[in-house]
Amino acid sequence: IKVYAERKQKKGFKYDEDSYLQNELEASFIYEDTEDQNRVTLDIKKDMQSDQPMDRLICGDVGFGKTEIAIRAVFYAFINNKKAVVLAPTTILSQQLYSWFNDRLKAFGCNIFQVSRLTKNNKEKFKDFLLGKTDVLIGTHSIIKNQEVLKKASLLVVDEEHRFGVKDKEKIIKISPHCNFLSMSATPIPRTLQFALSGIRNISTLLTAPVERRPIITNVHVFNLKTIANYILKELNRSGQVYFVDNSVDSLKRMFNYFQKELPNIKSSYLYGGMEKNKIKKTMNRFREKNFSVLFSTTIIESGIDVSAANTIIINNAHMFGLSQLHQLRGRVGRSDIQSYAALFIPKNKQIT
Repeated sequence: IKVYAERKQKKGFKYDEDSYLQNELEASFIYEDTEDQNRVTLDIKKDMQSDQPMDRLICGDVGFGKTEIAIRAVFYAFINNKKAVVLAPTTILSQQLYSWFNDRLKAFGCNIFQVSRLTKNNKEKFKDFLLGKTDVLIGTHSIIKNQEVLKKASLLVVDEEHRFGVKDKEKIIKISPHCNFLSMSATPIPRTLQFALSGIRNISTLLTAPVERRPIITNVHVFNLKTIANYILKELNRSGQVYFVDNSVDSLKRMFNYFQKELPNIKSSYLYGGMEKNKIKKTMNRFREKNFSVLFSTTIIESGIDVSAANTIIINNAHMFGLSQLHQLRGRVGRSDIQSYAALFIPKNKQIT
């Protein structure tokens, strides 16, 4: 509370009013804004136009448009000649954010770099950011270790903030007390919610689903290989893709090998955190490009991954996951107007609350 109280007394940089460029970026969004997206965009602009550093939590369900709001905030910093840093908990999410931000902002002359264990020349990228050659830096925990980069940033966006430790978040605010801080999560940790509800931080909620979005049909089943095969075949019959999630690498490989034998005509691959970094990147890109239909994965895909053709998720040993994890995993499907399904499998004699 002491750190936050001191921060409230700091004077930050006052951003200029909207420009025609900001309006152009917002108009170029391919979907129709929901009422909540409009409101939250205005909240953030008001914060950034004030001389007090922003401290805002965006709490909205999975797939309700939090990333688009972050893109607008980062662009607002860019047109005010300020630098922004975007933090993501995993290399896969950092890669995806990089491609989204690039797609939306490159045309406006915004220079964006990504740093993670999957990228090369990270030292040079940090250097370019400090020298002002780069406008936006997107990356994983490695950015937190670089104090100079945090000091240089006028805006800090933390995606999936529940995946970052308290010490990391406090460190950011101590190192850079003047910066505007924007955190986003569908499942914030109780401490963050407590801060928001007690007025230490501001909170904006996204409660409106995007137009044409359908609720995900979720079922709990006793483990049965035939039922799993039916889910896979049903999805593939409508030209979709499937996630199969199990958090034990051994169990995952066993299931992968079993279904390769049982359904030999179906192209599939597997993914887990301990794999070689280039292989992780390659596998995720191949899945996104529809080179194979079923991805057997651990929770490495839990946060922020968006593959619109994947509309069935099968979660094995669902009793081993936390509720917010299941909520996040289920949010990997149903990101378009197609009906999606989540199937949670538990062992035969397992009693669950």
